[in-house]
Amino acid sequence: MSEKIVVPVLGESITEATVAKWLKNAGDTVEADEPIVELETDKVNLEVPSPISGVLTEINSQDGSVVEVGALLGSVSAEGGTAVKSAPKISEEIKKEEIVPAESNVIKLDANKKEPKVFEEKPKEKPLVLTEEVKPDVAPKRNVNPTLSPAVRKIVTENNIDINSIQGSGKDGRVLKGDLISLMGANPKPSERKIQYGEEERIKMTRLRQTIAKRLKQAQENAALLTTFNEVDMSSVMEMRKENQEDFQSRYGIKLGFMSFFVKACVVALKNFPAVNAEIEGDEIIYKNYYNISFAVGTDKGLVVPVLRNADELSFADIEKNIKEISEKARDGKLTIEDLQGGTFTISNGGVYGSMLSTPILNLPQSGVLGMHNIVERPVVVDGEIKIRPVMYLALSYDHRIIDGKESVSFLKMIKENLEDPRRLFLDI
Repeated sequence: MSEKIVVPVLGESITEATVAKWLKNAGDTVEADEPIVELETDKVNLEVPSPISGVLTEINSQDGSVVEVGALLGSVSAEGGTAVKSAPKISEEIKKEEIVPAESNVIKLDANKKEPKVFEEKPKEKPLVLTEEVKPDVAPKRNVNPTLSPAVRKIVTENNIDINSIQGSGKDGRVLKGDLISLMGANPKPSERKIQYGEEERIKMTRLRQTIAKRLKQAQENAALLTTFNEVDMSSVMEMRKENQEDFQSRYGIKLGFMSFFVKACVVALKNFPAVNAEIEGDEIIYKNYYNISFAVGTDKGLVVPVLRNADELSFADIEKNIKEISEKARDGKLTIEDLQGGTFTISNGGVYGSMLSTPILNLPQSGVLGMHNIVERPVVVDGEIKIRPVMYLALSYDHRIIDGKESVSFLKMIKENLEDPRRLFLDI
């Protein structure tokens, strides 16, 4: 019995994906629900599991190929397929060739003598003397390909590899799959064109990176981007965290971070300035009466922006727990399409990387994004005196087509006021 492996439904508005890499090779044994191939979509990577236990007998879509929903990726056979069945026969033939000597060269021991004596069935022919000179004539005639496993033969055939030039690490120098993977590696090939200034490398952009580039460029082309700035004294937030950190962590099992304060402050400001929580669709403005806060997470594969849903209904502890859980999923590549959809406003924290100031770009179709930056002790004037305070610069980028300058400045000022006096967040004022 054989089962097909097809591209699953990837989510709303996603019709195709790229085969990122096969986690198994043809001929490998797989278990039911074991991930066997990884697909890369515009938003997330997902693993396609094996439908049954058996052997991966066929791979129809190679790494890097673009496939549509429902397309055939390969097949798994419960019986094991022909690739596995043929291997034992080949091995038996080779063993037979190696073990059975020629009849004309049988060496036997004489019972009366210590030295071996050669008995020839054909006296007229000169007996073959087993010396080092004969070995080079015999070795090249043997076909080494049958000794390879199905997975290794597959890689050799697809990549046109000269197997005789590889020193195998297996028994008797047998070439293993790991030898080929190490040989091919993940390092990009140097560019073949003539280089004027030095060596270059040409690597195809991942689908995620292509999507990031396209969406950021669309934001610049389709929105009237403008950024306004302000600074916030973080003394009160830092003191509140310090005073309540131990009790908070013992009660909720998680640390009280900065993000929960910023999410709460943004929700308050969004309720007072609904245009920042809206979007433009054609010649209409869609005002959203829910508050799903997107937050940017940097991963090895690129920037992703998962969504914290119904942030206005969450407590400080709930916000911190959800952010931690979603961030871990993002870094582990476990995000689903649903985790990235439905955001109404975005927070980007460049401060964790040491950024002092930036102008964040909109996450379309949203109309506003808040940029957080690092906290630095700076001289500020307090009641006519110069004080050293921990200060963070804030940046609000917004779509000027829907948000006026007065609204954007007032929005950012309200965030500043709530952070400099965080008690307002608990009193909802």
